[in-house]
Amino acid sequence: MKYVIIYTLILAGVLLAGCTGTQAPPPTIPPTTVPVTTTVATPTPEPSFAIGDHYLQTQYKFNSPTDVYTEKFIVDSPSWAIKINVSPKSDNLDSCWFVLNVTQMNTGHVDTFGYGRMYSFENDQLIPMYKEGPYEFDMQGNLVTVVVTAAKRLP
Repeated sequence: MKYVIIYTLILAGVLLAGCTGTQAPPPTIPPTTVPVTTTVATPTPEPSFAIGDHYLQTQYKFNSPTDVYTEKFIVDSPSWAIKINVSPKSDNLDSCWFVLNVTQMNTGHVDTFGYGRMYSFENDQLIPMYKEGPYEFDMQGNLVTVVVTAAKRLP
């Protein structure tokens, strides 16, 4: 009997506390509008200019990685450009590549450009250059024909 009284008291306490009663639903919060911003990748604009008098304009054929060409010339304008036109000789582009090391002979500074491998597969490339002086072009490639032009930039 003692246990019945204890259970009755516990049940009465629970009912009085409201633990078993129905509770009101939590208040509804209206949805908020969150502005969504979308980042649009804008392509880097390609250089766009015309070229004039040529310092160099030659076609090179690379049939194996051992084919290497070197050209030296003097640039007399701080506003010049390099134009590269690559034609792959194979459908397997993984084996077609070209590298051009441009050395400014007075300073020893070297810029490297290319096609395939770790460079883009862009067949036509136009690269602005900004310093006059003597230059050396060292070129190497595989399974490509490349027309390399170095010329003054026109305004």
